Amino acid sequence: MIDRLPHEKGFHVSWDQLHRDARALAWRLDGTDWRAVVAVTRGGLVPAMIVARELDIRTIDSISIRSYKGVGAEAGQGQLEVLNHPDPALMGDGEGILVIDDLVDSGRTLELIREMYPKAHFGTVYAKPKGKPMVQTYVTEVSQDTWIFFPWDMALQYVQPYRGED
Repeated sequence: MIDRLPHEKGFHVSWDQLHRDARALAWRLDGTDWRAVVAVTRGGLVPAMIVARELDIRTIDSISIRSYKGVGAEAGQGQLEVLNHPDPALMGDGEGILVIDDLVDSGRTLELIREMYPKAHFGTVYAKPKGKPMVQTYVTEVSQDTWIFFPWDMALQYVQPYRGED
């Protein structure tokens, strides 16, 4: 077995795949009369837009929570900090609100949002086992040690093969 860093066990998501998966999330959420979609920024913005379009929801807001501190070897999860709250008059206790994110990892961010809006429905495109209990609806489960490379994180360039050399 080749030793790899955690982020080297990657799941690469193209724009097309993200679009298909976000539409699949919308299909799973169909059948409820949602009052609004709230995107968890930044990663939830694109899936939330696709879900809102597919379900013909015109009221969209966002919540921004910062949880990662540092870069490189110093990177990690720090204290959660709410940078932007959605409209309080819209949110209430979350009844009829659809909160959308790209991924639930540890579940810390969604746990904080659930404390603020206990009746909201939480949906993510991708879910890891630790965070999965925080969401009611998701499309694809990935292992906890998988690093997801979203299309906004990638550029088109040559990549070394996993095994061997050119």
